[in-house]
Amino acid sequence: MSTPVDAEQAWADLQRIRVPQERVYDEIERCAFGGTRTTWTTAAIMWVFLASLGFDPPLWGFVLILVAYVGLLLTLAVFANRKSRMRAHHSVYGWRSVATFVAGGAVTGGTVLLSGRLVDWLQLPLGSVVQATLSAGAFVLFIGPANRWAAGSVRGRLEVRR
Repeated sequence: MSTPVDAEQAWADLQRIRVPQERVYDEIERCAFGGTRTTWTTAAIMWVFLASLGFDPPLWGFVLILVAYVGLLLTLAVFANRKSRMRAHHSVYGWRSVATFVAGGAVTGGTVLLSGRLVDWLQLPLGSVVQATLSAGAFVLFIGPANRWAAGSVRGRLEVRR
Protein backbone atom coordinates (compact mmCIF):
# COMPACT_ATOMS: atom_id res chain seq x y z
CA MET A 1 0.00 0.00 0.00
CA SER A 2 2.16 2.84 -1.17
CA THR A 3 0.89 6.25 -2.07
CA PRO A 4 2.03 7.62 -5.39
CA VAL A 5 4.38 10.57 -4.94
CA ASP A 6 4.79 13.31 -7.48
CA ALA A 7 8.49 14.16 -7.47
CA GLU A 8 7.97 17.71 -8.70
CA GLN A 9 5.37 18.43 -6.03
CA ALA A 10 7.61 16.95 -3.33
CA TRP A 11 10.50 19.14 -4.50
CA ALA A 12 8.26 22.23 -4.47
CA ASP A 13 7.11 21.40 -0.93
CA LEU A 14 10.69 20.97 0.20
CA GLN A 15 11.67 24.35 -1.24
CA ARG A 16 8.68 26.02 0.41
CA ILE A 17 9.90 24.70 3.78
CA ARG A 18 13.57 25.51 3.17
CA VAL A 19 13.13 29.20 2.26
CA PRO A 20 11.80 30.35 5.66
CA GLN A 21 14.53 28.34 7.40
CA GLU A 22 17.17 30.09 5.26
CA ARG A 23 15.69 33.43 6.34
CA VAL A 24 16.22 32.44 9.97
CA TYR A 25 19.87 31.63 9.25
CA ASP A 26 20.29 34.90 7.39
CA GLU A 27 18.78 36.89 10.26
CA ILE A 28 21.02 35.24 12.86
CA GLU A 29 24.09 35.90 10.72
CA ARG A 30 22.98 39.48 10.01
CA CYS A 31 22.74 40.19 13.73
CA ALA A 32 26.19 38.69 14.38
CA PHE A 33 28.04 40.13 11.38
CA GLY A 34 26.52 43.58 11.26
CA GLY A 35 25.06 46.12 13.60
CA THR A 36 28.09 47.67 15.23
CA ARG A 37 25.94 50.40 16.75
CA THR A 38 25.20 48.29 19.83
CA THR A 39 28.88 47.41 20.25
CA TRP A 40 30.02 51.03 20.08
CA THR A 41 27.22 52.18 22.40
CA THR A 42 28.13 49.52 24.95
CA ALA A 43 31.80 50.52 24.74
CA ALA A 44 30.90 54.19 25.21
CA ILE A 45 28.76 53.41 28.27
CA MET A 46 31.59 51.32 29.71
CA TRP A 47 34.10 54.11 29.01
CA VAL A 48 31.98 56.71 30.84
CA PHE A 49 31.47 54.32 33.78
CA LEU A 50 35.17 53.55 34.17
CA ALA A 51 36.26 57.15 33.62
CA SER A 52 33.76 58.41 36.22
CA LEU A 53 35.21 56.04 38.81
CA GLY A 54 38.43 58.06 38.61
CA PHE A 55 36.75 60.88 40.50
CA ASP A 56 36.76 58.66 43.61
CA PRO A 57 33.08 59.16 44.45
CA PRO A 58 31.75 58.36 47.93
CA LEU A 59 29.94 55.07 48.43
CA TRP A 60 26.52 56.54 47.61
CA GLY A 61 27.98 58.10 44.44
CA PHE A 62 29.53 54.78 43.41
CA VAL A 63 26.21 52.99 43.95
CA LEU A 64 24.40 55.67 41.92
CA ILE A 65 26.93 55.38 39.06
CA LEU A 66 26.73 51.57 39.16
CA VAL A 67 22.90 51.60 39.07
CA ALA A 68 22.96 54.02 36.13
CA TYR A 69 25.53 51.83 34.31
CA VAL A 70 23.54 48.63 34.78
CA GLY A 71 20.29 50.40 33.88
CA LEU A 72 21.76 51.77 30.65
CA LEU A 73 23.14 48.35 29.69
CA LEU A 74 19.78 46.68 30.37
CA THR A 75 17.97 49.33 28.33
CA LEU A 76 20.41 48.84 25.48
CA ALA A 77 19.90 45.06 25.64
CA VAL A 78 16.13 45.47 25.46
CA PHE A 79 16.33 47.77 22.44
CA ALA A 80 18.84 45.50 20.68
CA ASN A 81 16.62 42.48 21.32
CA ARG A 82 13.54 44.23 19.94
CA LYS A 83 15.41 45.22 16.79
CA SER A 84 15.72 41.62 15.63
CA ARG A 85 12.81 40.48 13.49
CA MET A 86 13.20 36.79 14.25
CA ARG A 87 14.00 34.98 17.44
CA ALA A 88 15.99 31.78 17.43
CA HIS A 89 14.96 29.00 19.76
CA HIS A 90 17.08 28.77 22.92
CA SER A 91 18.44 25.40 21.81
CA VAL A 92 20.17 27.12 18.87
CA TYR A 93 22.62 28.78 21.23
CA GLY A 94 25.17 26.16 22.12
CA TRP A 95 28.51 26.00 23.81
CA ARG A 96 29.99 28.62 21.50
CA SER A 97 27.59 31.26 22.79
CA VAL A 98 28.40 30.40 26.40
CA ALA A 99 32.13 30.34 25.65
CA THR A 100 31.91 33.74 23.96
CA PHE A 101 30.08 35.25 26.94
CA VAL A 102 32.56 33.84 29.47
CA ALA A 103 35.60 34.77 27.39
CA GLY A 104 34.24 38.28 26.82
CA GLY A 105 33.81 38.75 30.55
CA ALA A 106 37.31 37.41 31.20
CA VAL A 107 38.93 39.62 28.55
CA THR A 108 37.06 42.76 29.57
CA GLY A 109 37.44 42.16 33.32
CA GLY A 110 41.10 41.22 32.93
CA THR A 111 41.76 44.35 30.90
CA VAL A 112 40.06 46.53 33.51
CA LEU A 113 42.11 44.99 36.34
CA LEU A 114 45.45 44.94 34.50
CA SER A 115 45.08 48.45 33.12
CA GLY A 116 44.13 49.64 36.61
CA ARG A 117 47.32 48.14 38.02
CA LEU A 118 49.34 49.64 35.18
CA VAL A 119 47.86 53.08 35.80
CA ASP A 120 48.57 52.80 39.53
CA TRP A 121 52.14 51.68 38.88
CA LEU A 122 52.82 54.49 36.39
CA GLN A 123 50.97 57.04 38.57
CA LEU A 124 49.37 58.72 35.58
CA PRO A 125 47.48 61.97 36.21
CA LEU A 126 44.38 60.88 34.26
CA GLY A 127 44.63 57.21 35.03
CA SER A 128 40.92 56.45 34.88
CA VAL A 129 40.71 57.85 31.34
CA VAL A 130 43.60 55.61 30.24
CA GLN A 131 42.04 52.62 31.98
CA ALA A 132 38.65 53.32 30.43
CA THR A 133 40.15 53.73 26.95
CA LEU A 134 42.18 50.51 27.14
CA SER A 135 39.23 48.53 28.49
CA ALA A 136 36.70 49.84 25.97
CA GLY A 137 39.21 49.26 23.18
CA ALA A 138 39.77 45.65 24.24
CA PHE A 139 35.99 45.14 24.39
CA VAL A 140 35.48 46.49 20.85
CA LEU A 141 38.37 44.44 19.46
CA PHE A 142 37.10 41.24 21.10
CA ILE A 143 33.34 41.42 20.57
CA GLY A 144 33.24 41.53 16.76
CA PRO A 145 35.25 38.40 15.98
CA ALA A 146 33.76 36.58 18.97
CA ASN A 147 30.18 37.17 17.82
CA ARG A 148 30.99 36.06 14.30
CA TRP A 149 32.65 32.92 15.66
CA ALA A 150 29.70 32.09 17.93
CA ALA A 151 27.08 32.61 15.22
CA GLY A 152 29.13 31.08 12.41
CA SER A 153 28.20 27.52 13.29
CA VAL A 154 24.45 28.13 13.68
CA ARG A 155 23.62 27.40 10.04
CA GLY A 156 25.55 24.13 10.02
CA ARG A 157 24.23 23.05 13.41
CA LEU A 158 20.61 23.71 12.44
CA GLU A 159 20.95 22.00 9.06
CA VAL A 160 22.22 18.84 10.78
CA ARG A 161 19.10 18.73 12.99
CA ARG A 162 16.71 18.57 10.07
